[in-house]
Order: sequence, then structure tokens, then C-alpha cells
Amino acid sequence: MTTPTPIDLRSDTVTRPTDAMRTAMAGAAVGDDQYGEDPTTNELQQRVAALLGKEVALWLPSGTMANQVALRVLTQRGDDVIVSRECHAVWHETGGSAANAGVQFTDVGIRGVFTAEEFVAACKPRGHPIYPPTTLVEIENTHNRAGGVIFPQAEAVRICAAARERSIATFLDGARLWNTAIASGRTLNELAAPFDLVAVSLSKGLGAPGGSLLAGPPDLIERAIRQRRMLGGAMRQVGIMAAAGLHALDHHMQRLADDHANARRISERLVQSRRVLLDLATVQTNIVVFSLSPDAPDAATVVARARERGVLVFAFGARTIRAVTHLDVTREQCAAAAQVLVEVVEGAV
Repeated sequence: MTTPTPIDLRSDTVTRPTDAMRTAMAGAAVGDDQYGEDPTTNELQQRVAALLGKEVALWLPSGTMANQVALRVLTQRGDDVIVSRECHAVWHETGGSAANAGVQFTDVGIRGVFTAEEFVAACKPRGHPIYPPTTLVEIENTHNRAGGVIFPQAEAVRICAAARERSIATFLDGARLWNTAIASGRTLNELAAPFDLVAVSLSKGLGAPGGSLLAGPPDLIERAIRQRRMLGGAMRQVGIMAAAGLHALDHHMQRLADDHANARRISERLVQSRRVLLDLATVQTNIVVFSLSPDAPDAATVVARARERGVLVFAFGARTIRAVTHLDVTREQCAAAAQVLVEVVEGAV
């Protein structure tokens, strides 16, 4: 007797390449990317640069490497970087920013967003005998730990304008910027326009098996190429991976709306439990982050009991859980998973 396949909501990175994506990868034209001779990678870089309204783009193996390279391009060791609270760079890169770029972070705002006024108040001047200089502001959009919330574009424009006035660089960690575009109705070009450098990921909502890109002006990308190599991210016949990205852009972008609807479906069932603490206004894309009331089981218990019933979710803290929808889970599976989670939280196991 075969065991049913679990409903895996731990992340949108758990997806498998579709048959069509595998076919595209197998048939990809390749060359040596270190010589700029991989035609499929070159096509992907040119296409993503155009989508984001930037001059050039660079393929990297992962989103974390893209973020780390951006820091090394835009800052110097000992600099201060202003970020949103609980951002990916602080929580999910194993301290790489300190080890690789030698920077410190000042986190501001609440629930993944902050204002231009909060940014300006947190800025530290250059040349001060005690303070580390603020040389970069980084925005994460959508914001993972805040539940996939969308950073308000008008505020991003204001923050980037304030940064330019102070000769502070700007970086958009847009790993899930595709979700932002679909949910907000704004173009990728518009969302990326205020920033000096932009990172996007192919392995999350778009379902590719790996790869991210940095996009920006030629001088910054030229420096990024060197930093990528220093961090071990330079590859050869990477067109096999780039082909997956091109296929994802063609076939998996518009369907992100389905993931958003499924996340809403899960959240609307969860809030029917008095033991679930969740603001529906935060469920804006494909991520649901909810807390557990004091009389509910803790997150580790909920995760373990849900797993026993074929539903995989991720504990973000002692009493906080994340569920992420993606192209490998259906509407019916998401509804079933939500029911299981409610029953586990309510103790009906």
C-alpha cells in the first residue's frame, strides 16, 4: 500500500520541475557562461533586465548569493544597512552579511514595512567618530516573515528618493517580486524603477529548480560578476538552469494568482478557529503566517501532528507557523490542509 503524497506547504521552494520545464532544460543550448558564451543564460539575463527596466542582469545560483553579492557591491566593511524588521538578510542567511560583507543592520518599521521618515531617522552620518555610516537601504518585497505582505510602492519611491538625497544606495530584495506584480497589478518595471540594484528569484513562486538574477546598471553588474566568482557562484553550462527560468517566465507567471487565492482560502478557514491569531489583511500573496493562542498547542506540536496527517508546514517560532502555496498544490489540497490545521490546533486529532 502506497503512502499518500504529503500536502507540502513548507515553502514555494519545494516544487518539482514540470514535464514541460524538464523538456526545456534538456533541450537548452549551452556554452561556457564564464566566457559569456551560454546563449540561453544570455537570453534569460537580457529578458529579466528588460522586465525590470534595468540595463543588464546577472544570473546567480541562489537568492541568498544574490543578496550577499549586492551587499558586497553596494557597501564597505563596517557600514550600516537599514532594513525592515525580520527581513531575509537578517533572519535567513546564516549571518552571511556579517561574514561576507562585514556590515551591520539597523531594522526599522513593523510587519515588513517602514516609512521614509523611519528610514531618515535611522540614518547614521558619514565621517562620525563613533557611528557606522549608513550606505545602503534594503527593501524586501514581498516580505517573507511578515506573511508575504506587499511593500507599498509609493513609500518605496519616497524612501529611495530620500536615500539618493543622502548618497545612500538602494537595493530591492525582490525574490518574490513576481507575486507583488500579480497581486498589485503593477509592472515589474515600475516596482524595480526606484532601486539601484534589484534581485529576483526563479525558484520560489515561478517553480524553477534554482537561480536568481541581479539587475542594474553595467558598472554595478560588472562588480557583481567579480563578487559572484569570489563567493563561488561562477558556473559554466548554466543554460540548463536558465532554460527553466525562461520556461517559468512564459508559463508560471500569471498562474501566481491561483496561489494567492489558495492562500486566502487557507487563511479564511484558519481564522474560524479562536485558537488561531491571524489578520486577514496580511494575507496578500501566497504566504500565510499565523500565531497560536496561549491555550493552543505550540508550533512544534502543531507541525508534528499535521505531518502525521499528511500536511507539511513550517514553524517560524515557538507559537508561529507559516504555510506557503505554490504550483504543486491544488485548490482542493489547500482546503484539505486548512481543515487539518484547524483540527490539530483545536485538538481534534
